[in-house]
Amino acid sequence: MGCGWPCAVLALSLTLVTACAAIADDERGLRSVRSHGAVGDGKADDTQAFQRAIDAVAAEGGGIVRIPTGDYLLRGRLVVHDNVTLEGVFRAPTARSQHRGSTLLAVEGRGSEEGPPLIKLNANACLKGVTVFYPEQDVEKPVPYPWTIRGEGDNVSIVDVLLVNPWQAVDFGTHPCGRHLVRGLYGQPLKTGIFIDVCLDCGRLEDIHFWPFWTEKLIPFTQRTGTAFRFARTDWEMVNNAFCLGYKVGFHFTALRHDAGNGLITNSGADACHTAALVEYSQVHAGHLFTNCQMNAGIEVRAGSLGPVKFVNCGIFATGYQHPLLGEGDQRAVYALLRGQGRTTFVGCHFYWPGGPFVPADWKDSGDPAIRLDGNGLTLQACDFTDLARRHVWVGPKARSVIVTGTRAKGGLRIENRGKARVVTGQNIDE
Repeated sequence: MGCGWPCAVLALSLTLVTACAAIADDERGLRSVRSHGAVGDGKADDTQAFQRAIDAVAAEGGGIVRIPTGDYLLRGRLVVHDNVTLEGVFRAPTARSQHRGSTLLAVEGRGSEEGPPLIKLNANACLKGVTVFYPEQDVEKPVPYPWTIRGEGDNVSIVDVLLVNPWQAVDFGTHPCGRHLVRGLYGQPLKTGIFIDVCLDCGRLEDIHFWPFWTEKLIPFTQRTGTAFRFARTDWEMVNNAFCLGYKVGFHFTALRHDAGNGLITNSGADACHTAALVEYSQVHAGHLFTNCQMNAGIEVRAGSLGPVKFVNCGIFATGYQHPLLGEGDQRAVYALLRGQGRTTFVGCHFYWPGGPFVPADWKDSGDPAIRLDGNGLTLQACDFTDLARRHVWVGPKARSVIVTGTRAKGGLRIENRGKARVVTGQNIDE
């Protein structure tokens, strides 16, 4: 015999309780900074409200802290705990979006590079969909600030973010940040864009654009002092669709506390820089590989580089109004200055000599060789030199060998050998 309507009521009650519990579970790990006191009017200090929301989500095992549209003044610093995402409204990196969408106004640390970062990301933490703007930065006389973002732990991520005018943008090198991911990052870093060190497991940088998103007035400043991408020890650093304009150095490979690293750079480029790629050090077994890149600046490989440095299917442009690459003593070159202990290789590359509208009227030819080799060796295969009325390759006394095959050199291939290097050429064309 059934229990009748009391049982039905009881069953309905249990169903409602279960449904409510499910709803409560769905809301775990989802918080808004507004619900923890953030104002977002650009005047009230929202630092503590942000941190309370982050702490609450972290205590629940991780999740998302949402930042609705607003201008959020941060007079302090934030720590994004393990497994927490700090997320704004944007779903792609934006341009000139300060005071729109989810904007963080950073003022802490003005005048010094030292000190904690504005935002520290712990393991599995992510910053996503926000704009960071320094409203007190000076366009006429830029001043230092600490790092905007620093990682500490594996699997830290930055996704769909605009850093309008940071002094130092992203630090994934002070602490190990294995398997880091930066995807969709725009900005105009004034001193350093991204710094990576102690990454022993395949970091990834994708769709990055460093360009005058704040002001073109500071291009001469960053051309004198700025570095867009700086890599120390990083194994299998995968860089794809990364671009920078107007820096002293575009891609800088060095070694600091540990051995050097190796990088795979594809579909990337440096424009209007003094040096597009500066290789101070490289791992002996792997080196650095550039594929499908555009380099509107010089390439320098220094004596500390032990591994191979390769450029495949790249466009390499003479710097025009820029000075030629200048090394020790009188070592100068227009396109590449090579002193590494490993071999440098160019395959299917286009060396464009400036002409037409790309050169200022008062520009003068320096007379330096296109490529100056005074290191281990050089291979040129299936490359193309345009209107270069001078030596294509100058070979110094430290060089061991040069191989040039299948290359077109307008006016004829010209190689000057000042040492005992073996020079092999074949199937080249004068056209």
